[in-house]
Amino acid sequence: MTETETMLTGQRILLVEDDFYIAEDMAYQLEAGGAKVVGPVASVDAAIGLIEQTEPLDGAVIDVNLQGVMSWPIADALLRRGVPFVFATGYDRASIPERYAEIACCEKPCNFLMIGKALFG
Repeated sequence: MTETETMLTGQRILLVEDDFYIAEDMAYQLEAGGAKVVGPVASVDAAIGLIEQTEPLDGAVIDVNLQGVMSWPIADALLRRGVPFVFATGYDRASIPERYAEIACCEKPCNFLMIGKALFG
């Protein structure tokens, strides 16, 4: 087992992704790394609902653009709860507001090694 797999083992990771195939692949990748995936969900409202209902969340992977809606409310909710997260995106870093400068970005397609290092490395 690699160090990153050990980092992810048993971690409850919220997955927010609106593309079914990408969500399915990311969930598979995270579970292969030992994580317990919460979701995936494809909208801001669904993600906020899971954030409010799920104790504990150890981390999250959120797509920047969810069917034309930017995911900033999700990022803000995670920050309020102190949950580490990464943005999974095909967007340029410059498109992400400055207030999230400290948040890691993983360029799609992401794998569990990239996500594990970004969240817990």
